[in-house]
Amino acid sequence: MLLGSAAAWVLNSKAFAASSCDDHIVRIAAIIAPDTMNPFATWAAPWPTFFTYDTLVGVDAQRHDDRKGFAKSWSVADDKLTWTFKIWPGMKWSDGQPATARDAAFTYTYLRGSIGTPNELNIGFNNTDGLDNVVSITALDDETLQIVTKNPTRWPIDNYTLIGPEHVWKDVSYADARSTFRNDPPLIGTGPMIVAEFQQGQFVRLTPNQYFRTGQPVTAGMIIHIFGTADPIAQGLKSGSLDYGVNLTVAQWAELTKDPDIVIGESRIEQRNFLAFNTLSGDGAGSTKALQDPAFRDAIGYAIDQKAIVERALRGHGDPGIGLVMPVAADYYSDLSDIKRHFDLAEAERRLDAAGYRDTNGDGVREDKEGHSFRLELITGTFGNVFEMPIAVMQLVAGWLGKLGIPVSVTQLDPGALTARTAAPADGGVGWDLLVAGTWLTRSPHDLLAPGSSKQIGGTNRSYWRNDKFDALLSEVDVTVELKRSQELVDQAARLIYIEAPYIMLCYPFALEAHRKDCFEGWGDAVSMSSYFPLDRLKPVPAP
Repeated sequence: MLLGSAAAWVLNSKAFAASSCDDHIVRIAAIIAPDTMNPFATWAAPWPTFFTYDTLVGVDAQRHDDRKGFAKSWSVADDKLTWTFKIWPGMKWSDGQPATARDAAFTYTYLRGSIGTPNELNIGFNNTDGLDNVVSITALDDETLQIVTKNPTRWPIDNYTLIGPEHVWKDVSYADARSTFRNDPPLIGTGPMIVAEFQQGQFVRLTPNQYFRTGQPVTAGMIIHIFGTADPIAQGLKSGSLDYGVNLTVAQWAELTKDPDIVIGESRIEQRNFLAFNTLSGDGAGSTKALQDPAFRDAIGYAIDQKAIVERALRGHGDPGIGLVMPVAADYYSDLSDIKRHFDLAEAERRLDAAGYRDTNGDGVREDKEGHSFRLELITGTFGNVFEMPIAVMQLVAGWLGKLGIPVSVTQLDPGALTARTAAPADGGVGWDLLVAGTWLTRSPHDLLAPGSSKQIGGTNRSYWRNDKFDALLSEVDVTVELKRSQELVDQAARLIYIEAPYIMLCYPFALEAHRKDCFEGWGDAVSMSSYFPLDRLKPVPAP
């Protein structure tokens, strides 16, 4: 989103102008692009919807005993196939109706029933991924949910499906759920904050859930301001019109360290910034077939200096990119030292020559195998819920490719346009050549490998790459519980996609965030802020 009239309207709105210290409404901001509050139809709205809906368990509840989701406890039988979940007794939806195991069973059964139909629910945050390994989903009573799987898997506790109320969704067809049903506010959920108003491209307003199972939050609500760049976020923090901001740039973060009323934070996170190649042929393909050639992509990999990206673009606030697995995922990380490319423009040129991509007419521009001079379009921007990338990254990448005789033009897109442009061709994706962007998923083995999954093309898989062997490895990962075997499979898959090079990992940026300390207390750092923590338990700073 380019800053203009919309940003000016928000900055001057009553929501921004009021003081959080006076009305006790938490004002936060991020670079996100929610287009609907329907989790079955979009990937772009996890942060607003995570405050309203609970996951059954999720990774956060496994790491922190005080952050349970829809289930209060869970266990797996000796057969490693039968999972039992105890739902919070007496829990209610925000409209006062009982929230039970039957709602959880409905949510999963609703998804599972769409598998194989023309309107399979496979395009949104709530999707069918993993449900093909499920034998049965049963509400044994109001407080007991049982999930039986075909093979041992951690999916029953690791999945991030948002549990919805049966009385809202039971009459929504699959066709509507994946497209036209917007799930307009006020939403009905079991989370601490309920989405009460949504103005696309501007803000999301949330109110405290009076029925929240651990007690109604003590703040008066929350407003999430939506931006396409980090500039107004930094400005809002400095002026006091924002209480918390994420997606800060290095320069903004450094400037905010000088303000005594602001606390800054820096942490390793799961974000991966990458250069993706459009590997499609046919509809949606890029401008040259070279993008489909692993030898071409491999050669480009030698022209990317990841250390320079961290030093010059991130000013040291990140780790150099290598493979799919980021350093924070310590159980699965490998530096791939035996196959790792190194920055060497001469080697990149040699490999391009050997692969048949030469400058045959001496004009300084290489030609592809069809005899066409390279003129590549690099699109870039920020997908929702990731940290903004400095423009210097694109300048460096375009500069290195230019030195190889491959001219690159850069097109900057706002989050909504970027999502639309990189959608699957069947969903309106438009041909592009290169993409520089970021993705932020969990450190679960499935999510580590998701950018290579053929099932995620047009979603997490931004390169459109397909590989049967990779898909088979991912399928085995999904039914593997034993850590050592899971590590072996992830390593094999990570090596395969590194060699095929549909992506060149640029860097793993650190999270740069900040909050003011004058209105609220109880803040956590970025790493501890999975789902809605700690915003569910903030307290107003006592009056002096």
